Amino acid sequence: MEPVRAERTAYGDAVRAVRAGELDPDDAADRLIDRMTVREVLGLLDGDSPRRLLPFIPVLLGRRPFVAGAVPRLGIPGIRFSDGARGVVIGASTAFPVTMARAATWDPELEERVGLAIGLETRARGANYAASVCVNLLRHPAWGRAQECYGEDPVLTGRMGSAMTRGLRVNVMACVKHFALNSMENERFEVDVSVDDHALHEVYLPHFKAVLDAGADSVMSAYNRVRGEYMDVNGALLTGVLRHEWGFPGFVTSDWVFGTHDAVASLEAGMDVEMPLRLLRARALPVALRSGALSRATVQQSARRILRTTVLHAATREMAEPSAALIASPAHRDLAYRVAAESIVLLKNEAAGTAPLLPLDPGIRNLAVIGRLAAEANLGDHGSSRVRPPTTVSPLRGLREALPGVKITTDSGTDSLSAAAVAAAAETVVLVVGLDQHDEGESVVTGGVDVGVLGRAFGSGPLRRLFIGLAHLASHFVRGGDRSSLDLRPNDIRLIRDVVAANPRTIVVLIGGSAILTATWQDRVPALLLAWYGGMEGGHALASVLTGTLEPGGRLPFVVPTDLAHLPAFDSAAKSVVYDDRWGQRLLDEEGHAAGFPLGFGLGYTTIEHRLLDHSFDDTGGTAQVLVTNTGDRAGSTVVQIYAADVSLRRPVAQLLGFQKVTLPPGAETTVSVELDAGPTLQRDPETHRWSARPGDWAVLAAQHSPGGWEGARPLRRAAVQDAAETG
Repeated sequence: MEPVRAERTAYGDAVRAVRAGELDPDDAADRLIDRMTVREVLGLLDGDSPRRLLPFIPVLLGRRPFVAGAVPRLGIPGIRFSDGARGVVIGASTAFPVTMARAATWDPELEERVGLAIGLETRARGANYAASVCVNLLRHPAWGRAQECYGEDPVLTGRMGSAMTRGLRVNVMACVKHFALNSMENERFEVDVSVDDHALHEVYLPHFKAVLDAGADSVMSAYNRVRGEYMDVNGALLTGVLRHEWGFPGFVTSDWVFGTHDAVASLEAGMDVEMPLRLLRARALPVALRSGALSRATVQQSARRILRTTVLHAATREMAEPSAALIASPAHRDLAYRVAAESIVLLKNEAAGTAPLLPLDPGIRNLAVIGRLAAEANLGDHGSSRVRPPTTVSPLRGLREALPGVKITTDSGTDSLSAAAVAAAAETVVLVVGLDQHDEGESVVTGGVDVGVLGRAFGSGPLRRLFIGLAHLASHFVRGGDRSSLDLRPNDIRLIRDVVAANPRTIVVLIGGSAILTATWQDRVPALLLAWYGGMEGGHALASVLTGTLEPGGRLPFVVPTDLAHLPAFDSAAKSVVYDDRWGQRLLDEEGHAAGFPLGFGLGYTTIEHRLLDHSFDDTGGTAQVLVTNTGDRAGSTVVQIYAADVSLRRPVAQLLGFQKVTLPPGAETTVSVELDAGPTLQRDPETHRWSARPGDWAVLAAQHSPGGWEGARPLRRAAVQDAAETG
């Protein structure tokens, strides 16, 4: 009996021809467009779902892909969207640690494996497009969606985002978001960001370009305004920078529902697809095209980008269809466990008696586990990136399973005096405190939405005023949003003080998606870890680190200051803000403030030394050779970090150039080659768009975190870059 042959379609033929090298992707797209009706071509430019589904988006997002531009007659599948920076949001999928936690691994190879797993599960759920690459820079840790980004450094963000992109693209198209300057939540629909060319191109855009250079297929535009224009109509960025300066050949989608403000102007500016519903464009584009207000060439240009990209990816992706059995499979759970362990940052580990408090004494018999978050899996916020795994492991469950012979007593910490009594009766205490989805996250409902996209009746008049009023009212009651404080909740601080007073052998475990200030209480605590929102296997990973089965492999992807005043001002209600080049660790360096914990900081259970041997460097990048020695008595890992600065300044400002994670057995040494990024040492001419070396007396050093001083630094040797004519 012959196997059943799939029905051939125009789209399938185009994919096969491109895969075989018989047809160029642009020609394939043009041939498909030639066979499409005007209505079908316009249908590529927005979502396929009717606007009546708007109230049901949060439910539907977790059940099926959202499709844009499907043309069944020709076999065109359309963009089949799934969200999820920490896993696939459709169905019960693997919940990895949040993006910020994965940034703390400082391990692009591991992140690429996470991208591969998310891509496989995305495809197995019927999607072909994953909006999993969020590379907005952490300008301030109060940003509600900080957990979805890779931290404050452009080089770290670019390397990790590029790794995620490479992993995803094996199976699905990769979308990078939110372009651009989207680093606050409560006013994301309205805020106008002012930025000069220096900060824009040298601070807030390099990591986007790095991800596009790594192959990202699509860009999602942001809700906010930049220099007075909403991003969907910001031709200077969507076309001038993205297409003309960077040469990006892929397509741009809007952020969802309220990310499109003008159907025609957004298309002309370079925003190709209104997502995820048939709203503004479904009403306006046919009329504009018939009247001549919109040119056919503009429509076809966007259609060509969309079809070219989807055909090319379908022709080059892994051919084998993944099985649904891969979703939350043992292999993916094990990867989630490893990533969680590699992300945990040990911030403090002082002696309690004759030895450091961590890892836990193998002979321990009585352990207290305290805190309202101890029995919670706490996977992160409940916004659009929420993943619902089939199982989860809380810190308490992880410790019970790791220590079956140990008596574990628990207390929620609601009454700090009761918790102190439990702590006093134990040999050692694990105190779990921090944040949850009520403290930070995506603010799904805010008062700044442009309700005009819902229809003409909402464009003006009483219905518009009523809807906006209800949105403003609802925004005061929804969970998430920007953080109101960088401190722990007052009850948590009181609990720490009472528990430590009752039992000095207390280990504090912080849960959260960004920086938490610790300066007012950390001196009381002998051991302190940051365990993030650790994903479905976070409890197992934390237990393995506490018991010493695994090393705490994480390093901070941001600075933790001693005082909120050492960071840029942050007003979650601001309608306009200025983004400059003074933020995070760099601002502390410039103003001479010592960090509580600097960028890149993290301890291990062994001692490791670095020594810079040599380096080569020019305006395209370079490499550094670093001798790394494990001087301790157990295996361990470190992150070799290479920093440069203009040491002619009174207060040099450290710039991360490169990093490399390495694991060594006790007593071993190795020479590590670290790839260097020249970007932080370059400046862009706003007139010519040419890049050149920044002036100054630059020096370089190898360190285990952002340096507090530059003693022992070597001059940064910058070789001349020959012109192509000279080298050819």
